[in-house]
Amino acid sequence: MGYAEVLYEVKDRVATVTLHRPDKLNAWTAQMGREVRAAMTEAGRDEGVRVIVLTGAGRGFCAGADMGLLAGLSGAGAPTEDGAAVLRRESAEADASAGHDTRPDFRGPYAYFPTIPKPIIGALNGATAGLGLVVALYCDLRLASDAAIFTTSFARRGLVAEHGISWMLPRLIGPMHALDLLLSARLIAAEEAERMGLVQVLPAEDFGAAVQRRAAEIANLSSPRSVSIIKRQVYEGLFQSLAEATAIANREQEVCRETEDFREGVAHYLEKRPPNFSGR
Repeated sequence: MGYAEVLYEVKDRVATVTLHRPDKLNAWTAQMGREVRAAMTEAGRDEGVRVIVLTGAGRGFCAGADMGLLAGLSGAGAPTEDGAAVLRRESAEADASAGHDTRPDFRGPYAYFPTIPKPIIGALNGATAGLGLVVALYCDLRLASDAAIFTTSFARRGLVAEHGISWMLPRLIGPMHALDLLLSARLIAAEEAERMGLVQVLPAEDFGAAVQRRAAEIANLSSPRSVSIIKRQVYEGLFQSLAEATAIANREQEVCRETEDFREGVAHYLEKRPPNFSGR
């Protein structure tokens, strides 16, 4: 499909989805949300894609929700559509797009990334704020430029911890760090974000190329079947006991032994050559 607010390209089994409103620091709009979901769905279904990278055009990843939306919610300004109506519509569209077997936790307009059967790498090339940070948290891996900065923003806008960030952030960096970032809404640099465990930092110079190399490594050296199942195990494990997670892993392991990818995994190791996984 055609996209207006994102760019979509595939190279070396890696699909790159780029938020493309660089003059607005890629501020999030309802249109962008729909296009990101469509791009993620497209990449998830494409057998030629094994890893997805989400990044931003220009100087930032995403500066948060478009201020026109916030103006609509507060009554300030005159946006073309009421902000509350936009949020209601986004939630309804997200619920309608979710499959019947999708757990309710992952049906929201920003919380569906765990249902995409391929790894999603957030390539955080600059400012990542508010809703932009929420979107980044739902990525499976977060690689940040050493020039990137982060803020939750919400408390300084008179808002609360929105869109599931109060659930995701403590699980990623612990309750104390999460409360620090949420209550203060202060700016933090990439180095501090890495110390908290929020991101892995790469040099700003050649950042895009470095991310592509990391993505291509997963795409070309790991079994896509294994990667998809492992991703599902991790997210479902958030709602399981250790006993449940172990039992599921044991069942999956039995199935693995009968697959083409398992045979190829053993063969390429013994033959000391690059793998050629089929995903089957």
